[in-house]
Parts: sequence; C-alpha cells; structure tokens
Amino acid sequence: MSKKRPGIKKLKKDALEIRENVLFSLQEAGSGHTGGSLSIVELLLGLYCYKMRHNPKKPDWEMRDRFILSKGHGCPALYAVLAHCGYFPKKELLLTLRKLGSRLQGHPQRDVSIGIEASTGSLGQGLSIANGIALSARLDSKDIRVYCLMGDGEIQEGQIWEAAMFASFYKLDNICGIIDCNKLQIDGWVKDVMSLDPLKDKWKSFGWEVIEINGHNFKEIMDAYDKAEKTKGKPTVILAHTIKGKGVSFIENQINWHGIAPKKEELKKAIEELREYK
Repeated sequence: MSKKRPGIKKLKKDALEIRENVLFSLQEAGSGHTGGSLSIVELLLGLYCYKMRHNPKKPDWEMRDRFILSKGHGCPALYAVLAHCGYFPKKELLLTLRKLGSRLQGHPQRDVSIGIEASTGSLGQGLSIANGIALSARLDSKDIRVYCLMGDGEIQEGQIWEAAMFASFYKLDNICGIIDCNKLQIDGWVKDVMSLDPLKDKWKSFGWEVIEINGHNFKEIMDAYDKAEKTKGKPTVILAHTIKGKGVSFIENQINWHGIAPKKEELKKAIEELREYK
C-alpha cells in the first residue's frame, strides 16, 4: 500500500514549513492550541506523504485510507499538512483559521472535500469512530486502513479503553492507533494528573500490537507504519514519544503553551529560530 519512501531531508524541510504555517495561522487567529499541534507534525507528514492512500484531487475516493484526529485541538497541524498536500490553498489556513464561517475551525468539522473525515475534539471519541469505519470496511470487503491519532492525556478517558477492547475483540487489524506521548496536558504533566504507566503493558493486555518510537524521527515513524500494516489478526498502536511545542525552544515542554497562540513578537522569534534549522 505504501508509496516510495520520501527522502528524510525533504521531510525535515517540510516539517519546518508546516511548523511555520501552524504558528502563522495561530497568530492570525489570535487563539488556538500551539504545543500539541507542534508535537504531531512528523507523525502527520509520515502518514500523508508516505503511508496513506489518499488523493487530494478526489477527496471522496471510496478506497482512500481514513485518518481520525481524536485530539481535535491539534488540528492546526492537520490543516497545515492537508494544505501542503493540496486539499485547499495554504492562504486559506493562514488567513481563516478559527474565523467565523471558515472551513477550518478550532476543532475539526467533518468535510471530506478538504480531507476531514470526522468532527472531533470531545476527547476520547476518536478511536470509537475509527472502529466503526474499520469494521464497516471489513463488512464491505474494502481494503482500506484507518489511522487514529490520540493524545496521551486524552487516553485517560474511559471510552478509549472500551474502544480498545472492541478493536481487539473484533480483530480489527486494519486499525492503527497513534498516541502523541508528549507527556503534558492542560492541567500539567500527565504523570501527575493521572499516570498512564505502564502504558505499553496496558495496550498489550488489551490485545494490541504495540510499537514504541521517537515521534520526531522519520525513519522510525515510517518503519512503524510499515510494521503496523503487516500485523495481522489484531490492531496496532504506536506509542510516539514527542515534545510538546517541538521546534521552538521557549514553547517546548511549557504547559502554558497548551492553549494559547503566539503574539507577533513571539511569532517573529519562533520563526527566526525555526529558520536557523534550514
């Protein structure tokens, strides 16, 4: 199912551009979720530029793979990647994020024409949606895969574990869960709010294949997506260890950047820092 692997150098360059567009759009909007958007950039690029079957020119293609962003507040990164792939103009992201009447709201609103498969943001619901799509695909004999990206704070929700049991019981090997393990949530460090440890053992005990990776390393990301696709008879979850606010030193691992947008001076400083990597 996979495309030819893109070069790591190109992916890293694209990741910098995505981060810039996320920051520009958030500053223009004046609100939004910065930290958790920056932590998932590589995971999304690995899906859309390598693993997933999708076609921006035919967004409703019946045999497309599906992506569900369960942690819906991270949508600025998803929008930036969709624009990068050609689902809509980048200008639309930069000027209309979270604006009245925009297609790009602060949490995803289902619109297949721009690549949004589900309305999300009420935390804990995405994996259940993914289960429904995956089971439906099996019943219809459709060879598609479903990817669901969740936050580590989000998976404190009980519905996630009910959905985890469901996927395992029905042997939904066309599902791949991805956990953005950035270790921070709105109220602080995940380990202090409600520890998830031992997280790998928990998912294994629920009958899932578990892969643990550095969520900013493109080789590890693509390898994990390949392994998940080859796993048969059970669902797969990827525990992706990431840094909240990745790429900008004064945003990284700072809880106060969970749900605020950069001001103009902060944006300028952040962009200068990102461009030093080029």
